[in-house]
Amino acid sequence: MTSLLLARRLAATMTSTCWRDRVALPSKVTGRRASLAASVVEAFPLKAVRPYLRLMRADRPTGTYLLFWPCAWGAGLATAAGEWPDPSLLALFAAGSFAMRGAGCVINDLWDRDIDALVERTKTRPLASGELASVDALALLAGQLGVGLYVLLQLDWNTVVLASASLGLVVAYPLAKRITHWPQLALGVTLNWGALVGFSAADGVHVRACLALYSACICWTLIYDTIYAHQDKLDDAQVGVKSTALMFGDGTPKFLGGVGVTMAAALCLAGVLTEQTVPYYLGVATTMALLGRQVATLKTDDPLDCAAKFAENKWIGLIIFLGITLGTLCKKPKYKDYDKTLSVT
Repeated sequence: MTSLLLARRLAATMTSTCWRDRVALPSKVTGRRASLAASVVEAFPLKAVRPYLRLMRADRPTGTYLLFWPCAWGAGLATAAGEWPDPSLLALFAAGSFAMRGAGCVINDLWDRDIDALVERTKTRPLASGELASVDALALLAGQLGVGLYVLLQLDWNTVVLASASLGLVVAYPLAKRITHWPQLALGVTLNWGALVGFSAADGVHVRACLALYSACICWTLIYDTIYAHQDKLDDAQVGVKSTALMFGDGTPKFLGGVGVTMAAALCLAGVLTEQTVPYYLGVATTMALLGRQVATLKTDDPLDCAAKFAENKWIGLIIFLGITLGTLCKKPKYKDYDKTLSVT
């Protein structure tokens, strides 16, 4: 049994886009109502399509949100004063996040479908249950990777090169839990690369502000993924998988409090460097209050409490994005922007 658990843990980390789905327990186990996304998938008119939607975790969208928000934050901060973020760029990031996160989940299930069939929580997954064959999953994966490539090629070449540079991180991340107690940090560095990509795609300037935002995103991941890791700490300890949850144990709230302060400082620095206005800082203050509440009320030995707090982070991402957008709209364009407009007319 120990070897099976270890195999499953290592397989689950083979992709950084599906890492968060261990948290999504079936509603019949947790006693909670199914999410809206799960209800939509189960009610989809074409029954033959439903297994594919579940295979790509369309019924569990939190992972897609957490992949998308750093991209949107970066694009928003790089937007010119007094303007809205480019909706076409945001749409590309949304499509890319959905496709690539889903692709990661397909790869994960192909890797450990035999082990999934032995585990109560995962035995009903489409591949483990035999509802879909490997060739079906590979066809879906090909389509998802095609969408991801199409999205990438819509961006400028500097951004394409920057995005491609993250592939090394994606390859190295699965090793983190085997060699360090800081896999959450490795995940943060990998998952939030989209903040750099968003900044580059929208502007390509403000390097210091971009790095400050990236640092804040990494801190954010350290917070929510450490909370998440507490759900699996008993199994992790048994099979020798490392995490910040195991390293800090009962001292986790103090650790997360310090990370939260660092995150707040990095967000404020990004705001100062991009000359943000009051709405932005209100968004930061609201976010830190919500994260502070999560940390203060965290029950590290209650998996359901950890799961609920983890899922709340999709709304935290939205709050920061709204703060960035409204703060940018309230910024006054610089004179050189007026000069450019006059020279064109």
